[in-house]
Amino acid sequence: MRKFFLLTLLVLITTSCSVFKGQPPKQRINHVVFCWLKEPGNAVKRAQIIQVSKGFKDIPGVLEVRAGEVVTSSRDIVEDSYDVAIYLTFHTEADLDAYIKHPDHVAAVKSILKPFTKKVLVYDFIEKL
Repeated sequence: MRKFFLLTLLVLITTSCSVFKGQPPKQRINHVVFCWLKEPGNAVKRAQIIQVSKGFKDIPGVLEVRAGEVVTSSRDIVEDSYDVAIYLTFHTEADLDAYIKHPDHVAAVKSILKPFTKKVLVYDFIEKL
């Protein structure tokens, strides 16, 4: 039993190290998208944008996807005029570029994002780990 446990542990360690070719990633690319609807506050269209965005997690290179509705605020410093925010992370800029060109992303932009929104604002930034 002990040999089996040690062998299993060794396989897990080897496998997890090989994912990053022996080195953990040294950066993360963050892609943040803010959407203003043509019909501000439309709950159905907000939900459709959020749903299609969460499906992006299946696109190769996407590490994480989060999407949700605005939180309104009485603080002057808070920008709360948008309807939906989407947050994705990638290891590299090449992964971000591949995501942008991926057929699932292109289709979602064409069929949902562009028809529903009057304004989209994107911020991309690199995070050193």
